[in-house]
Amino acid sequence: MSRQNAGIYECHVPDVHVGTRYRYRIDGHGPFPDPASRFQPLGVHGPSEVVDPASFAWTDTLWSGPTSDTNVIYELHVGTFTKSGTFAAATDQLTHLANLGITLVELMPLADFPGQHGWGYDGVCLSAPARCYGSPDDLRAFVNKAHELNIAVLIDVVYNHLGPDGNYLSQFSSYYFSKTHQTDWGTGLNFDGPQCDMVRQFFIDSAEQWVRDYHFDGVRLDATHAIIDTSTPHFLKQLSDRLHEVGHELGRRVLVIAEDERNLNTILQPHAQGGYGLDGVWADDLHHQIRRAFTGQSDGYFADYTGTAEDMAATLNHGWFYCGQKSIHKGSARGTKTDGLHPRQFVVCIQNHDQIGNRAFGERLNHQIDRSAYRAASALLMLAPQTPLLFMGQEWAATSPFLYFTDHNPELGKLVTEGRRREFRHFELFANPQVRECIPDPQAKETFQRSQLNWDDLARDPHAGTLLLYQDLIRLRRNDPCLASGGTSRSRAIGKGIVLLERTDASGTDVLGLLITWIPGSVAVLDSADWSVVLNTESDRYTTDPRPPLVKTEAEATVVHFPCPAAVILRRSIQHPQGQA
Repeated sequence: MSRQNAGIYECHVPDVHVGTRYRYRIDGHGPFPDPASRFQPLGVHGPSEVVDPASFAWTDTLWSGPTSDTNVIYELHVGTFTKSGTFAAATDQLTHLANLGITLVELMPLADFPGQHGWGYDGVCLSAPARCYGSPDDLRAFVNKAHELNIAVLIDVVYNHLGPDGNYLSQFSSYYFSKTHQTDWGTGLNFDGPQCDMVRQFFIDSAEQWVRDYHFDGVRLDATHAIIDTSTPHFLKQLSDRLHEVGHELGRRVLVIAEDERNLNTILQPHAQGGYGLDGVWADDLHHQIRRAFTGQSDGYFADYTGTAEDMAATLNHGWFYCGQKSIHKGSARGTKTDGLHPRQFVVCIQNHDQIGNRAFGERLNHQIDRSAYRAASALLMLAPQTPLLFMGQEWAATSPFLYFTDHNPELGKLVTEGRRREFRHFELFANPQVRECIPDPQAKETFQRSQLNWDDLARDPHAGTLLLYQDLIRLRRNDPCLASGGTSRSRAIGKGIVLLERTDASGTDVLGLLITWIPGSVAVLDSADWSVVLNTESDRYTTDPRPPLVKTEAEATVVHFPCPAAVILRRSIQHPQGQA
């Protein structure tokens, strides 16, 4: 190979065809797989394979990307979404998501990783879809089918670190990794040091390839707080700008969403305000308030949350709770103001892969709270002004856990198992080493298999009723004018453990209210007698054991008695003085 500009080496190899496998030798060392490989059919240590990304027969020519302001995101892990754990099997279930009302699917990381199963956050081949799920064209078929069903697709990408096994970047250049920055996963990537320009371009090219070659509608960037860059422009701005440019070139909208624990408004602010211009950010504060309120959990970072109605309402009003207050867990101030940001820019949830899988036993929220409370929390999520995210199986209160699982080589796997159990030593429940030994082994195949969804749940209660509730809530979110982006939203506490969320339409004449409590026996008094019930989560449509709230009109008020945790959706009209809107 001959040296070209910027230290790039190249050569022309004649008679190469689709399916040809190749590797690199570098200064007599190797052979190594291609860091920009499009496919690794024999795994991350094997040869790379030539793929023709233009050979797939796409049928989504008229697709213009996600445009709805009432998006509902569905996060899924391909390997556990179905028993087969393949792109093809996931494609077969897309009709279920369309019928549910999902508008945007977010796939957990696909960049190829060592072993036959894993979460994907230890990927090392950043442009090659994991061969354990199928071929590149199988992935294209998934995206193509999704677009046919009017579902956009995002891919979760990890640009803050690479996995420990199969990472050959340092064999190609010593400049890929920082000489000064460290992250929770080891040495940081070189986004701001000597020769960083080509490193930044390498990762931007990876993201662009997913959008161009696979028609992804954007990316979800993992843990952007661990992308350390002290230069200008920040890597996140450069990446976001480029993907938006690519979308413009392709004639479709491309989204860039970050996961960032800092509650940093700069991520979302437009360039004119000095921001990075991303489209959205995962905002976990609402999840934490809900879990604290509904389960009482206060270990670790949950110590920062009270779960009171007042703090729940504040989180709904601002998008996140911490806007500069001191965090007990971190011991310092956390967060920034959200003024000027649109609620839709905040992605909120009551469950996601982290909040389930990072628990010792992978319990879902519906495994830990009463079914009535779960239905109530679900209603709050779906009527929140922010963008809701569901984790696969949430819509039917799945029985399966979602555990942390890996398939590393024995030496590394032993360290992962020991580290996983050591993580929980500070929790009171796991202070005893013998108890920690009960935490499922990430390396055991059974741990992976237990995490696979059981679709047979759908045929029986309470799962069938829960699915109906989610379908009704999503339909309401999509169709009701009060839930469109042109209206207003206000949340407030109206009693201990009682929150009223009011969504008003753009004309200011109709209000949709959600009244929720997680405390049995609560009584709420609304200062109007004009409220009428639209939906309640204790309807016999959703449960075989209904305990519906009693809604009565008394004088100039509407009084709601809750025998159990529940949510009621109500509607009223606002009468404006003549001549006023």
